[in-house]
Amino acid sequence: MAYKLKTALGKAIYGARKCTVEPVIGIIKEGPLYLCARFQKSLQGRGVKMNDRAIAGEFVTETFDYDGGRQVTVYVPPDPPEAVVFAGDGQSISQWGRFLEAADVPPTMIVGGHGLTNENLRLQEYSPVFDAERFAAHEKFFVEDVRQWTESRFGVALPTERTAVFGASAGGELALALGLRHPDVYGAIFCASPGAGYKPTEVMPSRIPRTYLVAGTQEPFFLENATRWAAALRDADADVVMKERTGSHGGAFWRKEFPLMVVWAFGRE
Repeated sequence: MAYKLKTALGKAIYGARKCTVEPVIGIIKEGPLYLCARFQKSLQGRGVKMNDRAIAGEFVTETFDYDGGRQVTVYVPPDPPEAVVFAGDGQSISQWGRFLEAADVPPTMIVGGHGLTNENLRLQEYSPVFDAERFAAHEKFFVEDVRQWTESRFGVALPTERTAVFGASAGGELALALGLRHPDVYGAIFCASPGAGYKPTEVMPSRIPRTYLVAGTQEPFFLENATRWAAALRDADADVVMKERTGSHGGAFWRKEFPLMVVWAFGRE
């Protein structure tokens, strides 16, 4: 499928698919999981307010069988998506769609797999160095199941060069690990303030996605981690951007940088 669905027919098909419940293997089907009519009624016209910013797009949340029931929240832009970003900690990252709407970026879908509240288990899922078996199970869920569901549910099958993976903190380790392990899936890695569990290997992969790193000047530990990754990726002849911003860990600079990452990878609208 071409990533630009600009025709009237293409837009109509895209709009219809957003509100069509499709049977997908591995999905828990209890209750009305897709409340598109309610989303559209509340979002169109008056808009939904989040931090005093109206949202033109929609949010769709689905629950998968994985790990006893794991949710994925998708920000669906108002126009057919020309890019897609898969993200960890999706319960919060998906909400950043409002910042994309306010920026001069192509319509970009955010597909966010929810992260665990238990930090130890979250680290085991997000970094390959703590629990290889748990990481591998989450990797399959994230890279295969969620991506295939996104293609089936929304009719969005974008090429690698229009697909990115994003994460912050431990999620930054996830983005780096999945991007380096699956360069055929993710054409760009967006990484904010990565942790230090997953570190560059002595021998880097031969194919590396374009990578955008950012860290704050008031979080020296995470700034050091990001700088280490930037140096290793540059030594491997990768296309790398490394930004230092004023801010501490978890600060507003993460979400402010997100639209800049999208512009860097996918251009302007």
